[in-house]
Amino acid sequence: MAAQALADREHNPSGRTFLGQPGPLANLFSVELWERFSFYGMQGILAIYMYFAAASGGLGIDESVALGIVGAYGGSVYLFSILGALVSDRLLGPERTLFASAVMIMLGHIALALVPGVPGLVLGLLLVGVGSGGLKSTAATLVGSLYSLQDTRRDAGFSIYYMGINIGGLLGPLITGVAQQEWGFHLGFGLAAVGMLIGLAQYALTRKGLPASVHAVPDPLPRRMYPLWAAIGAGAVVLVIALALTGVLHAGNLATVVAALAVIGAVAIFALLLTSRKLDADEHSRVLSFIPLFIGTAAFFALFQQQFTVITLYSDTRLDRVLSLPFLGEWTIPIPWVQSFNPFFIIVLAPVMAALWTRLGPRQPTTPRKFGVGIILMGSAFLLFLPMASVVKVPVLWIALIMVVATVGELWLSPVGLSLATKLAPTAYPVMMMALYNLAVALGTSLSGALAGFYSAQDEVAYFGALGAVTIAIGAVMLLIAAPVGRGMRGVR
Repeated sequence: MAAQALADREHNPSGRTFLGQPGPLANLFSVELWERFSFYGMQGILAIYMYFAAASGGLGIDESVALGIVGAYGGSVYLFSILGALVSDRLLGPERTLFASAVMIMLGHIALALVPGVPGLVLGLLLVGVGSGGLKSTAATLVGSLYSLQDTRRDAGFSIYYMGINIGGLLGPLITGVAQQEWGFHLGFGLAAVGMLIGLAQYALTRKGLPASVHAVPDPLPRRMYPLWAAIGAGAVVLVIALALTGVLHAGNLATVVAALAVIGAVAIFALLLTSRKLDADEHSRVLSFIPLFIGTAAFFALFQQQFTVITLYSDTRLDRVLSLPFLGEWTIPIPWVQSFNPFFIIVLAPVMAALWTRLGPRQPTTPRKFGVGIILMGSAFLLFLPMASVVKVPVLWIALIMVVATVGELWLSPVGLSLATKLAPTAYPVMMMALYNLAVALGTSLSGALAGFYSAQDEVAYFGALGAVTIAIGAVMLLIAAPVGRGMRGVR
């Protein structure tokens, strides 16, 4: 009992509790809720802000280019999460990295709200992208620091934290969507900034209650190395600027460039791990087994993340969003509201899936089989667009049905993939497998923008049919190779 009390004081210095959990969880829950509110609230109106005409408050960017930028931006967040992890581990520590990242996110939303035109778009997306990557790489670390490895409350605490993410994701598009529709884009971006300010203010007031471990730098970079890494960073910035000025890098190919960077990064990490003498035979086999799972993850998110690209455009141009309300007359549902379906269904269905896996226990499907089912469900969701291809005004409830299927697929794959990346990680490289998982999501997200360039309302059968069929085929292959992949995981289920 004395040892347990000592552990509790170490991980929860204040001694406060929140729903039976360590008190600081309430603070981290709130920060993540407001961060997701601001992130998804902004992303909900981002695509239409770019392609709406100037007369409607937008920037008048070509639709396919705008959707490509959204995909590139979403993918870059996961690339920046690797940069955030390096800064956290070697320069600032997780707590200060999270705080600085949250400040950057707020400043990015302010830039989108106040700086007009393309300069505000570029500055805002850069700040939000880098900040979100830093926060994504550290927030879960801070939650984990509240528990010892033996603390049985750990999984429940992460479940509460995950609920905060989805509450923010649900409310963000609902509120900023109404603000954009009724009063304009910049008020919507401003509300995203206010949401982040609320979370940041609460965090600043209570951050001292976190365990001492999160204030330390785990693996400090020697000061003699500062000039070298500063030069590398400056060189990277100069290279990007040069490529942009010469036209090699431009708005139309951003999504493809981010996808290429994700592939290059993944190949480099796989090569590092598979040639390292620090891995034993079991660890080498586990890394190999992750290759098909990496491909499956990218394929899943290439479709799933189109809720922010093609489905946003679909909501604008193909849905019947007009409601007839008693005593109020007709009212048009804001375009971004369709993006709230996914977090709503996660809040409803995640406890059901968790109860199912708990009930099945050792009889539940192996991870590769779960991946296969999740990918097939995602492909099937796209095939559900086909019956509506000839319908002039598609009912909003049909999109809700599509997102139910996609969300169930997400629950079969996404949480499982996160958990698997930590379990397959070699002892000598504990962070690399999570970096690979993030690169898979970055690749899929950027592909969601690149693929959006092929979408046409006049050729929906070919677009949704081809992507759905190919994705289902990938899921079927995953099921066929599930047994050998499972054996390659060497004891990891």
